[in-house]
Amino acid sequence: MTLPDGPLVAFLGDDFTGSAATMEVLTFAGLPSVLYLTTPTPEQTKRFVNMRGIGIATTARSQKPEWMAEHLPKQFAYLHETKAPILHYKICSTLDSAPHTGSIGKAVELALLVRKSEWVSCLVAAPPLRRYQAFGHLFAAAGSDVYRLDRHPVMAVHPVTPMNEADVAAHLRTQTNIPVSKLTFDKLFDVKLEDLSTEDEVEIITLDFTHMDQAARLGGLIWDAAQKTGHLAIGSQGVEYALVAHWQAEGKIPIAPSPPAIHAVEQVVAVSGSASAITATQITQAEADGFEVIQLDTAALIEGGAAADAAKSTAINAGLAAIKSKRDPLICSVRGPDDLSIAAVGDVISRKGLSQHWANGLIGAGLGDILRSIISQTNLRRVIIAGGDTSGHAIAKLELFALTAIGAGSAGASLFRGHSETNVLDGLEVALKGGQMGSLDYFSWMKNGVPSVTGKG
Repeated sequence: MTLPDGPLVAFLGDDFTGSAATMEVLTFAGLPSVLYLTTPTPEQTKRFVNMRGIGIATTARSQKPEWMAEHLPKQFAYLHETKAPILHYKICSTLDSAPHTGSIGKAVELALLVRKSEWVSCLVAAPPLRRYQAFGHLFAAAGSDVYRLDRHPVMAVHPVTPMNEADVAAHLRTQTNIPVSKLTFDKLFDVKLEDLSTEDEVEIITLDFTHMDQAARLGGLIWDAAQKTGHLAIGSQGVEYALVAHWQAEGKIPIAPSPPAIHAVEQVVAVSGSASAITATQITQAEADGFEVIQLDTAALIEGGAAADAAKSTAINAGLAAIKSKRDPLICSVRGPDDLSIAAVGDVISRKGLSQHWANGLIGAGLGDILRSIISQTNLRRVIIAGGDTSGHAIAKLELFALTAIGAGSAGASLFRGHSETNVLDGLEVALKGGQMGSLDYFSWMKNGVPSVTGKG
């Protein structure tokens, strides 16, 4: 049997870096895919025909439920109308969410209004990213070790959505009244598809995923469910890893060749809004590799007015000076979770009565303004944006309406081509990385196209 014609998966991402990673999995499996950065116009869609994966990226992960209720329904409706058998709400593989911010439960409720599904699969883990679910509990790597999510050195102390519960079902129950149960790996190969459906009400079922040997079975359960009336899936790009494994095992698609390598460029410009300790080590390594690290005065940026203009101008001028001296500017809002500037930002937020979410948006947009200005004054054609919450606000300033994958980095952190109706920006190469993603030498790798002796990580 062959796969049906047309789109196979339509996905709505709760952030930009994760959405791009989802598109990457499909593309590098030989299934052409596109990620729109907002709901596309008919003219924009004409540039992308015969796509097997169609996605829209949002900033839902950092938004309140009220914002989600206002913005997500029309995007879910657009994706549903593609007639893709699977509608996927893409979430982070570290489950970033809370009842008040980035509520996965709220998103599921909204999606079910447009996509009927006998049950909702929840596949959060992604072993290629070293994210695992066992007996319903989520685990994630940090450095060389793997931690239960509520003991993870980064996620347990996340500034917006600290993860104090590793049980995925228990975590979701705080966000929705939809029943949530779990299918653990010890029962995975015994369960029948009909066992996962209920006659009276839809149920979310979390799926264990500890090893890629389970991927084809998981993908088969999701794909077979979609053959009836369509299926709603929530989860990370683990959903696509599983689907691809199933389609390959069934002979529906061939094993794809290795994805294209990333070619080297003379110079890049990078921005980072991530406070992750992992990103901090990557910035330190980039500095050792010759990048010019420029720290943005984020407190002044959030202050607004002339102070914000001066902070951005200072960063732009420093970035242009670095480029002129043949160095690569890396403009960051913070250098890790212990950076003293975080307290200064907190003081401004408190004094002005702002929310952390609002402040994060200002930082991301400010970094985008800086990036856009530097691009317009130079001939640089490759940019790097680090930070899952930052990326959406920053990339919005680049006047791009879509991304397609062009080169493989480490899992979940590849290189993309930007598509714009502005000639000078059309074809811009964009590397996106979430706070927890990428190798130690990520920034240098995205410039040089080959890993250094530190490896991919």
